[in-house]
Amino acid sequence: MEEVLRPLVVVFGTVAITVTAGLLIDRLLRYIAGKRPDTQLPTLLRRVQLPVQVLLGALALHATYPLAHLDLRQDTMIRTILASAAIMAAAWVVIRAADAVAENMLRSYARRTQDITRVRQLRTQLGLVRRIVTSVLVVTTAAVAILLLVPSLRTLGTSLLASAGVIGIIAGVAAQSTLSNLIAGLQIAFGDSVKIGDTVVVEGEWGIVEEITLAFLTVRIWDDRRLTMPVSYFNNKPYENWSRGGPQITGTVYLYLDHSTPVPLLREHLQEYLRTRPDWDGRDWGLQVTDSTPTNIVVRATMSAANADDVWNLRCAVREEMLDWLGRNYPHALPKISTAITDSSTDDRHLAPVGDRGDGYGD
Repeated sequence: MEEVLRPLVVVFGTVAITVTAGLLIDRLLRYIAGKRPDTQLPTLLRRVQLPVQVLLGALALHATYPLAHLDLRQDTMIRTILASAAIMAAAWVVIRAADAVAENMLRSYARRTQDITRVRQLRTQLGLVRRIVTSVLVVTTAAVAILLLVPSLRTLGTSLLASAGVIGIIAGVAAQSTLSNLIAGLQIAFGDSVKIGDTVVVEGEWGIVEEITLAFLTVRIWDDRRLTMPVSYFNNKPYENWSRGGPQITGTVYLYLDHSTPVPLLREHLQEYLRTRPDWDGRDWGLQVTDSTPTNIVVRATMSAANADDVWNLRCAVREEMLDWLGRNYPHALPKISTAITDSSTDDRHLAPVGDRGDGYGD
């Protein structure tokens, strides 16, 4: 009877103590969060409860396993499995804790500053650092430790560690593109060339940087499509970053009009119309004739806005308003299209404005 009760008492007692310890830690973090409303760190650290319980359970079972007196042939394997589980749980705890600390740091910085650009830069840097810690340090350390814990693989693990230099050279040659993307990701994170939330124009597509990883960068295009490209692209090719130096931007509208267009009146109407638009930030505006051809003139209207979304809506509204205003008040200012009249008997052609064909039908 004792041979059955002892293992059950040891296992269930250890699990009960572990669960109780996890609940006490969670209760303590909740109490600290109530006493310190100025920081979100205790609340965020509550995410670590589950991996902490797994870690404590694996360690406790590994320590109390000899008390069970099972005397199985697989005792060594069972203790190795428990030790491996403890190492993986420790890696899990580090990942969750790093996420909590990074998120708390970002929230605290966002409350202290009004500079959205700096907040986006810190968010990009913390995200890449977290991925580096997760993929390079924690996962690699856990894998090597587990490899060394298995007696049959201990010699292999020691050999791998001893030949790490050779393996690194071979991996560097075989994965040049991956390593270049990794280095490019670090350059972007700490070089401030592009950040999460920036408005960019890449490959003729306008969108907002949605995610930056160690290898790829995702741009959410204005129609909700996602453009994914390697991070190294942004270090090797030119692109437009409309958020660089601030989100404010100046938009342009080109109109192709007749030479008789009353440009001064059109300029006055543009100013009056911009004053009624909430998406015009009031910084700048203008209207100029930028080119002239034998058939028409090119009028360029400029207007400033707080961000790329506002300037797009403002450009569309200004274009529509200017054309509508000219059509109602000065229809002769709209461009005219000349037509060619062909005499089928003589194949003679001459140009005549629409509505004046010269044959009596235009009256």
